[in-house]
Amino acid sequence: MRTITALITMSLAAMPLAAQDDTSAQGDLSVTIYNNDQALIRDVRRVAVPDGTTRIPFPDVSAQIRPETVTLEGDGFVIREQNFDYDLLSPAALMQKAVGQDVTLIRTNPATGIETRERATILAVNGGVVMQIGQRIEVLRDDGLPVRVVFDRIPANLRATPTLSIMLEAEGSKTRELALSYLSRGLGWSADYVALFNEPEGEIDVQGWITLTNNTGTTFEDARTLLVAGSVGSVQEGYNQYDQRRNSRATRRMDPGTESANRERLGDFYIYPLDERTTIANAQQKQVSFLDVSGARAENGYEFANQWLGGFDEAQSVSSVIRFSTSRDGGLGDALPAGTVRVYQRDARGNAQFIGESGIGHTPGGSRLSLITGEAFDVKIQPLVVDRSRISSDEWEQSRRYRITRSDGSSQTVTVDRNRIYYRTEMRYTLTNAGDRPVTVVVAQKGLDRGYWSDTRVPSESIEGEQRDADTRVWEVPVPANGTTVLTATFDTAY
Repeated sequence: MRTITALITMSLAAMPLAAQDDTSAQGDLSVTIYNNDQALIRDVRRVAVPDGTTRIPFPDVSAQIRPETVTLEGDGFVIREQNFDYDLLSPAALMQKAVGQDVTLIRTNPATGIETRERATILAVNGGVVMQIGQRIEVLRDDGLPVRVVFDRIPANLRATPTLSIMLEAEGSKTRELALSYLSRGLGWSADYVALFNEPEGEIDVQGWITLTNNTGTTFEDARTLLVAGSVGSVQEGYNQYDQRRNSRATRRMDPGTESANRERLGDFYIYPLDERTTIANAQQKQVSFLDVSGARAENGYEFANQWLGGFDEAQSVSSVIRFSTSRDGGLGDALPAGTVRVYQRDARGNAQFIGESGIGHTPGGSRLSLITGEAFDVKIQPLVVDRSRISSDEWEQSRRYRITRSDGSSQTVTVDRNRIYYRTEMRYTLTNAGDRPVTVVVAQKGLDRGYWSDTRVPSESIEGEQRDADTRVWEVPVPANGTTVLTATFDTAY
C-alpha cells in the first residue's frame, strides 16, 4: 500500500488541471452548534440559475452532512433531485477511478535524464497497480526509478471538496439567492472553566471558556455562530440517551436551583451567541470566553460516601470538595453549560497551583455545587460493620393489611400474617484528622434502598442524620484538629 501511495502522489504532481464545476463557494454562513455532535448549517449563496432543468453544485459543504436533512429556500424553482458527492479527489481515488482507462506512463533514465513515454491501460488496483502496455502486463513498482503517471482528465464523480448537487427546474434565467440548510455531525462544543479558589477569603474567581471543535472535513469561513446548551433529542443507531445522561453526572452533588438566567432561550435550551463572526477551521479547536466572575462566595469541605452497609480493612481518604453556587446573590449569577471545572489555589509563594478538576452537567441558575477536587491527605475514614444479626418479625411487623376490591365494586380489608427475617446492622465510622485545623466531614451511607427492598429504619445514631433520599442517609461529623471522631449508627433492613 505504501508503494501505490508513493507512486500516485508523484503522478498528481505532473497531472494537468481539468475544468471543474465551481459554480459557487460558501456564501453568508450561520452555524448553530449543539452539545451532541450535531450542528445546523445555513449557507446563503447567490447562484446563476438557467431556465429549465439544471444541476446546481454546492461545493464546500460539510463532509459529514446528513443529506436527508437538506432544505433549499428560494423563489421560482422546484427541486427534482439531490445528490451528495463525497468521493473526494485523492491519489488513491484517482487511480481507482482510472481502472479500464488509458494513462501516460513517464519514466526517466537516471543516467542520461532521457524521458520515455508509453500509453498504458490500468487493469486493476488491488494491493498494487496492474497495467497493460502494448502486449505485455506490468505491475507498477516503487523500485527507486523516477516514474510518473499522467492522467488525461479528472473523473466526473470525483470532487476536490465535498459537494451537494441539486437538480432544479427553474422559471426564467437569472441570479437567485439560495439558502441551503442542513444538519451535520463533526461540529461540537464544550464548556471549560478555570477556577481560582481563595480559601482564606472564602471566595472563588471563575473564567468560562467555550471550546469549539471542527472535524467535519470542511472549514466554515466568517460564520455567525450560536451555541445551544442542552441535550437535543437525536435518533442515532446504537445510542442510548438515558445511559448517556446518567453517565454524564460527574459532580459529587448538584442541588438544582430555580433562578432564570439572563440568557436568550430556544425552547427549553439556552443560547450562547459569539459576539463576532468567526472562522471555524477544519481539524481545529477554538476557544472563546463567555463567563468572567470574581469574588463569588465559596468554601472547601470534605465528603465520603459508603456505597453499601459494609466496611474496609484500611482507612480511606475522604474527598476534598469545593462548594459554591450559581445564584445571583453571592454566586456566579449565571446558568452553566456542561463541562469541566479545573480548580487552582495559590501556594505560600503566591503562585497558582492546580488542585483538581471535576465535571458538571447543565446547571441552572441558583444551584448549589459541590465539586470533588481530589482525595484529602490528612483526613481519613474507616467504616466498619460492628455486628450484623437477624431480628424477629416481632421487632419489625407481624402482619400486613391489604384492601381488596371485588368485581361488584365492594371492598374488603384482609390481614395477612407473615413470618419474615429481618437484619440489624451496627456500623461504626472512625474519622481521623492529622491536620492542624478542625474539619467537618459529610458522611453519606448509601445502599439503603436498592429497589427490591425498602423501608430501611435507623433506630439509633450517635449524631442526628438527614435522610437525603430513600437510598442515602447523611451526617455532618466534626473532627477536631489532630483528633478522632467516632460515628455509630444502626440500620434495620429487610435484606
